[in-house]
Amino acid sequence: MYQCESSRFRLALMISLIKNEVNMFKKASKLKRFDFILFLTTIMLCVFGFIIINSATMSKLSGSEPYLKTQITAFALGLGVLFVLIMIDYDIYGHFYLPIYGITIAFLIYVLINPVSASEWGDVRSWVAIGPIVFQPSELAKFGVIISVSKYIDINKDDLNNPAVLVKVLVFAFIPVALILLQPDLGTALVFIFFIAVMIFIAGIDQKYIITVLLIGLILLIIGLVSFYYIMQDYVPNEDYRLDRIVSFFYPEIDPEDTGYQVIQSKTAIGSGMIYGRGLFKGVQNQLGYLPTKETDFIFAVIGEELGLLGGLFLLSLYALLLYRLVKIAKNSSNLFGSLIASGIAAMLFFHIFENIGMTMGLMPVTGIPLPFISSGGTFMLVNMVSIGLCLSVGMKRGKRDLNDFL
Repeated sequence: MYQCESSRFRLALMISLIKNEVNMFKKASKLKRFDFILFLTTIMLCVFGFIIINSATMSKLSGSEPYLKTQITAFALGLGVLFVLIMIDYDIYGHFYLPIYGITIAFLIYVLINPVSASEWGDVRSWVAIGPIVFQPSELAKFGVIISVSKYIDINKDDLNNPAVLVKVLVFAFIPVALILLQPDLGTALVFIFFIAVMIFIAGIDQKYIITVLLIGLILLIIGLVSFYYIMQDYVPNEDYRLDRIVSFFYPEIDPEDTGYQVIQSKTAIGSGMIYGRGLFKGVQNQLGYLPTKETDFIFAVIGEELGLLGGLFLLSLYALLLYRLVKIAKNSSNLFGSLIASGIAAMLFFHIFENIGMTMGLMPVTGIPLPFISSGGTFMLVNMVSIGLCLSVGMKRGKRDLNDFL
């Protein structure tokens, strides 16, 4: 009897030890799936952003403290959300894609009905206030659209190239874009259009649709250029700010004291930095206040002036590594839903980077799109951190075949 009890005890102990080993193996495997390179690259970009924001705002009457406080607070909050997201199976979001979509639409409608005072924030109805918190619903809507559209495409993936199904997907995806255009916020709407197009392309849309869209785009471009030629015959600055931005892109010197001022000063700052820059906190255009919106839209001009070509290349290298890791996560995702989430976020960040840096160098029209992790803005920083958290969550659920294919 005693031997029987002893044998049972040893068997129970052995089973317990095996369970502990299995749990430890699972934890080790999950930890191995965590993309440390993506995480560390994100941290480096944020720290770099703190330094540049400090330089861009130190000449302001309020000093750098309020800007840094907002940015670091948003970063800390975003970091906390990031760690929560990586512990949640992202497939859960797919089960609630319709409520997520509904909440997104409700916020975008609410900002049209009850925006923050136009006298404080300009004519664009992009901001709302809930108590002491003022934010842009269109920034938070990026997640709602990426998650809901990813799931909607995933549900219809087998019939995506059916014209009726494709139209249904496009209507579902572009209702939020139409609401953003009503604010009106063309820059943000272009971000949505770009990442939605990338997601549909990744889902496997037929080549005939791609060719059709390219042909339509070419025709519209030709019509736009011809129309622009005739508009310029009777152009008067400051009558339409959207037209002013387009004209200042082609001819910034036509109104150097107003519509073309930002681009001219930005190009001057970047050019004066040359290879090594004037030195951190020593930029003339920056510190003397010649650069407008230098802590947000034109912050790359601060980098170009004070850190030169080398500073710009360092930032671009970090961005290239970040996007590479996001593409790798999308490629190795365990399902289409996860792949579309990671692809959508990668496309969103790429468009922000390309457009922002391009407009500061006069290569793209000025659209008011900030630079990810670098530009000042609490809501934008939080959005960036949550984006990375979602992608890390997707990466944590890769198949076993991907465990040894990490680097």
